[in-house]
Amino acid sequence: MEFSEHASFTREFGRLFKRFKSLDDDLEKIKKILLKQPAGTDGRHWNVLHRSEQCVIFKTRMMCRYLRHGDLRLIYAYFPTEGRVEFIEIYFKGDKESEDGKRIADYLKRF
Repeated sequence: MEFSEHASFTREFGRLFKRFKSLDDDLEKIKKILLKQPAGTDGRHWNVLHRSEQCVIFKTRMMCRYLRHGDLRLIYAYFPTEGRVEFIEIYFKGDKESEDGKRIADYLKRF
């Protein structure tokens, strides 16, 4: 499985890493989960935001050791035919209520 990051994800990750120093390790943990089950582990914590033949966009809770709850959200695109995952957005639920729909729509225009 190949992992990549959208440019805006990289900026957000860097900003959040300053607040939550365990974020590197936490992202590695979620990558291990995605290696085994790229479509998620259960319906409760993995939501499908978009589904097409080319890609599926998921929203999931991401655990962080610096936080007591799964207050981080991770948006990623899974390309089943290519075996690839691209991280699109990461945010802290206390800072932002929901994902950036415009960013996801712009991302999908690429296909």
